[in-house]
Amino acid sequence: MWRGAISFGLVTIGVRLYTATEEHDFRFHQVHREDGGRIRYKRVCQVCGEEVAYADIAKGYELDDGRVVVMDSEDFDKLPINTDHAIDVLEFVPAEEIDPIYFQKSYYLEPDKAATRPYVLLRTALERSGQLAVVKITIRQRETLAMLRAREDLLVMHTMLWPDEVRKPDFDFLDGDVEVRPQELKMASSLVESMAGSFDPGDFTDDYTEAMQKLIEAKAEGAELPEQPEAEETGEVIDLMTALERSVEQARSARGEAKPAEKKPAARSSRSGGSARSSGASRSKAAASKAKETKEKAPAKKKAKPA
Repeated sequence: MWRGAISFGLVTIGVRLYTATEEHDFRFHQVHREDGGRIRYKRVCQVCGEEVAYADIAKGYELDDGRVVVMDSEDFDKLPINTDHAIDVLEFVPAEEIDPIYFQKSYYLEPDKAATRPYVLLRTALERSGQLAVVKITIRQRETLAMLRAREDLLVMHTMLWPDEVRKPDFDFLDGDVEVRPQELKMASSLVESMAGSFDPGDFTDDYTEAMQKLIEAKAEGAELPEQPEAEETGEVIDLMTALERSVEQARSARGEAKPAEKKPAARSSRSGGSARSSGASRSKAAASKAKETKEKAPAKKKAKPA
């Protein structure tokens, strides 16, 4: 969809750009319910009421005072920006410094035959350094910010939003002081640990697409339509702590982990019954032993001499 070159210092790398992703969505047309005929729209001018051919359509921007500025393709060619087919590397930054909220769309970069060596060189340098290349590129006469990164054996480009295109959150709860109890935080951390794993995209399925495909096939064949499963009743309303505890138990059960054994409190000695007698006997033995020890240590009395 685009052909140009990466400008990497004094090095130029000729590349071709390909869309890296596609959405699995169902495109429905508007049709006449009675006979299934497609609904078509005519391009009609609001001023003269005439139908307008596509070749006679231009782009217009309405000003605040209601005036419309008509722009032709020649006007866009006169934009005072660099519209050359170039990807200009601006700087290299650590991957963790770029917030994913800025990412828009992903593209694969394929090198021209003569640019394979510098392409591999840049890819390897990015891979070893763990850095991302921040670049500018003009696609369809629109300059955009983007980043390059190494992914497997390719260079991948992600177009990005400009900072002023990211909305600032303004929610009432951000001004409040929400208290989180230590025991709740501890249980929430335990839930996170019990559900931790390694991300593998193949482990997840697009249930919506599968269900929609089955519905369309059944409708086309005149078969019985699949029924939507009944939602499970949540039952009693439980507090946050109880919900966390049950969630941890469910997560461990799903992974086949045994419930950790509860620690039993140490037995307390009773002051009545056998325990009291045992304690009294121990004290008696201790007293007798101490008396015997004192007697053995006492000096022996001298016998009186006969007159």
